[in-house]
Amino acid sequence: MKDMGVKCLNLGDQFPNFEAETTHGKIDFYEWMNESWAILFSHPSDFTPVCTTELARVATLMPEFDKRNVKPIALSCDTVESHKGWIEDIKSYGKLSRFDYPIIADNERKLAIKLNMLDKDELNAAGIPVTCRAVFIIDEDKKLRLQILYPATTGRNFDEILRVIDSLQLTTKESLATPADWKQGDACMVLPTLSEDQALEKFPKGFTTIDVPSKKKYIRQTQP
Repeated sequence: MKDMGVKCLNLGDQFPNFEAETTHGKIDFYEWMNESWAILFSHPSDFTPVCTTELARVATLMPEFDKRNVKPIALSCDTVESHKGWIEDIKSYGKLSRFDYPIIADNERKLAIKLNMLDKDELNAAGIPVTCRAVFIIDEDKKLRLQILYPATTGRNFDEILRVIDSLQLTTKESLATPADWKQGDACMVLPTLSEDQALEKFPKGFTTIDVPSKKKYIRQTQP
């Protein structure tokens, strides 16, 4: 794997390209993404219980990721051969007939270190820190749009990750923001940076302004 020279990423940064060995062969990350979005999520180790539930869940959600033009790719700090054996357990646990996305082999922890994914509170049998449950969502322009770091002991909520992708993809195209607990189809917020005239031009179907004690007209709702 090539040295990436990255230790900290901020939202909106160009996500670094890399080459890696995976269960689908050697990949160049940008070439593998092509013009899709991607979700890269890391795992502490193969043949571990929480990770097995997560990878099985992602496999069942592949049609949902496909609908959103998002390619999932996992990472675990073990070898390709280990990953391939683990996949059979994942398929058995999830009652899956197939497993369609790649798992990166990061047994030397180069990518985990460069992307700041190690959990110093969780150690393996050799006393070496394992990776936390990192989530990186990267858009088609290879920009980092979201990152979440879960501790190794807490499994991810992939319904929430899909919800976030829906919000990111909607608000990328529209001058909107999504409120607390928003789900696809719910009303959205008009950005406060838009004037009334600009908002009316952007949203000809109209919007509702919510009255608040300050009398400031900054809470404006509309259907996307």
